[in-house]
Amino acid sequence: MKHFDYIFTGAGLSALMTVYKMVQSGKFRDKSILLLDENTKKTNDRTWCFWKTSDSVWEQSISKKWDSALFANADFHRDLDLKPYRYNMVKGLDFYNRVFDLLSKQENITFINQKVLEIKESETIIMVQTESESFSCSKLFNSIYNKEKAENQTKYPVLQQHFIGWFIKSEQAVFNPEQATFMDFSVEQKGNTRFMYVLPTSKTEALLEYTLFSHHHLKTEEYENEIQQYIEKLGITNYEIVEKEQGSIPMTCYPFWKANTKNVINIGTSGGWTKASTGYTFKNSDTKSTELVAFLQRETDFTKFHKSTKFWFYDLLLLDILDRKNELGSSIFSSMFKKGNPTLIFKFLDEETSLKEDITVILKCPKMLFIKAIFHVASKAIK
Repeated sequence: MKHFDYIFTGAGLSALMTVYKMVQSGKFRDKSILLLDENTKKTNDRTWCFWKTSDSVWEQSISKKWDSALFANADFHRDLDLKPYRYNMVKGLDFYNRVFDLLSKQENITFINQKVLEIKESETIIMVQTESESFSCSKLFNSIYNKEKAENQTKYPVLQQHFIGWFIKSEQAVFNPEQATFMDFSVEQKGNTRFMYVLPTSKTEALLEYTLFSHHHLKTEEYENEIQQYIEKLGITNYEIVEKEQGSIPMTCYPFWKANTKNVINIGTSGGWTKASTGYTFKNSDTKSTELVAFLQRETDFTKFHKSTKFWFYDLLLLDILDRKNELGSSIFSSMFKKGNPTLIFKFLDEETSLKEDITVILKCPKMLFIKAIFHVASKAIK
């Protein structure tokens, strides 16, 4: 059985960001590192987006940027000037290629394409069993999401951001490549929070995603029928589907970090790194991975890593509302974006605002809904 200093069970976004930054730091050359994942990371299996005011460490993986975005519902459209922010798109394969290009040059890092079956922890060592081998380590980073742990409890709401997206190439030049559609709630809501998300890369090419914030998935044809209808509404009569993607991202404030031990830490979605109120993962994972690499250089006890913030509570309130009245998502986001300052909203969603700025954003939302949510969350807390 081979022993490693560090094992990463799951080589998703959070794990790859963390290992990449460990290499960049130059502080872990003497540590043996193993990444285990059943996915080879050789396909373009997802698209990430994030906003930033300056260049990112991931600049070479960014395939498109926008300075403007559109927000819409059935009653209004608003063009959002994002400056000083820019909205960035990263294709999964571009990210994987960049990370693995660096990792492949490191003699102390091993990637094995195997499915993890079991993790066992004792006081001194952690054992990891795959389909064909066993490994041991001193410290383990787990990003394999435990769905049952989150969903088999009632204290914290669990919704999903679920979607199907089509990359299309149209014969008609209908897209504005300088503007992303951030949220278009003009689609029929059908008792849920539903919107279209459009990322145009040229006048004839774009990624269109039909997205829901709700509890249950739809049949594939329901997502695709809505995409087809939206394409027709745009005036497109002839197009080619170049690529498809789909996903489901848990939206919850469940405290996954409470399962961290001295030697095992949950990261990514499994560690609560996903932004609970929006499902955005890239920026949060970028921030958390940087913090984790710095933590590793000064601490050894993983139970000391996580710190809850006021934004966790804000997210909890929104999820409480959407959990009980899922159809209200459109009105909440619309009230925020109709007259709110877009750069301040993006700063708020990035969890970088002061309390005064928080209040400015929150007051744009339906106040009574959030007041009731405070009392509802409090009543569940004391049960």
